[in-house]
Amino acid sequence: MNQFNDHCINHKYSVSSTKKRPFIGGNWKCNGTLTSIDSLISELNSNVTVSSIPEIVIAVPALHILHTKAILNPGGFVAAQDVGVNGNGSYTGEHSAEMLVDAGIMWTIIGHSERRQGFGVKGETSILVATKAKRAIDNGMKVIVCIGENLEDRQNGNMNDVLRNMLEPLFDTLNECDWVNVVIAYEPVWAIGTGVTATPEQAEDTHLLIRKLISSRVSLNVANNLRIIYGGSVKKNNCVNLIKCMNIDGFLVGGASLLPEFSYIINCLQL
Repeated sequence: MNQFNDHCINHKYSVSSTKKRPFIGGNWKCNGTLTSIDSLISELNSNVTVSSIPEIVIAVPALHILHTKAILNPGGFVAAQDVGVNGNGSYTGEHSAEMLVDAGIMWTIIGHSERRQGFGVKGETSILVATKAKRAIDNGMKVIVCIGENLEDRQNGNMNDVLRNMLEPLFDTLNECDWVNVVIAYEPVWAIGTGVTATPEQAEDTHLLIRKLISSRVSLNVANNLRIIYGGSVKKNNCVNLIKCMNIDGFLVGGASLLPEFSYIINCLQL
């Protein structure tokens, strides 16, 4: 066993020492045709046995949500990649939480770095992310909230402050009972789509930091039960080492969720 695996398994901390139900999310981003989606889902349906472990949620482009939901085996869930900050009304291009729930879509990603950095003059703010999360939860949805630092912040020692600032609006906006409907996805921006993955040691330490922040600002109970998942170039060749870490409760997989190896990543969480 290598040093990173030893670190993950033996790491000591003051919050929960038990693993949660594993969570595997796939984020297809702006990819997919009807033909390619049929092929992807057929491969998943054939090679993944849906069980109570793990929970499988695939976020697909809005155009393909209902088609994907119709062909995915029961037990897996389809998610939106974002949700409107408002309800139904004059909001061209948006899809509301009410619409998603009506269509049987109970999960959504919120606050992915590509939206935080690439939409609007300054991108989506953490306050907007928290407002979207609250609106989705109040309408019966569950949310995958993404947070993560860029390389400069990590190298300059600002990572802790960046993550805390991303989480603070959630602490101010959500009630303690809302957190049962939240999954936090730690996605270091420097590892998304770059082929560079945080080491198990780096990922475990950061997940533990996030859990401690939530324990201090919300409650120990929420911190002990919250699933914190890792995203950032998760692949077949690193998923097994990462999932052994005590504070890594699953993955949000980007590019590899569009490949046959996604089945292997899902199945590694059932070992």
